[in-house]
Amino acid sequence: MSINVRPLGDRVLVQPIEEKETKKGGIIIPDTAKEKPQEGKVVALGTGKVNEEGKKVEFTVKKGDKVLISKYGGTEIKVDGESYLIMREDDILGIIG
Repeated sequence: MSINVRPLGDRVLVQPIEEKETKKGGIIIPDTAKEKPQEGKVVALGTGKVNEEGKKVEFTVKKGDKVLISKYGGTEIKVDGESYLIMREDDILGIIG
């Protein structure tokens, strides 16, 4: 699936990975009690950051990486009914796996 959003600069487009509906023991958690997801998948990268010498700094993450994101970081957008976050690469806490 192709996304019509292309981040600029050092920004990254991340699709949050939602928690499963049912936990161990079969308890169903309603949407109002769920926390914001802290995991996501990198969908698109911006053009990159330029350092003080004018050289382009490569991204640490790449498209398809599963990442750990800041709980309240980024700006939430909706594209074709799907939720995404646009955030700076600095708001990504780590790469999972």
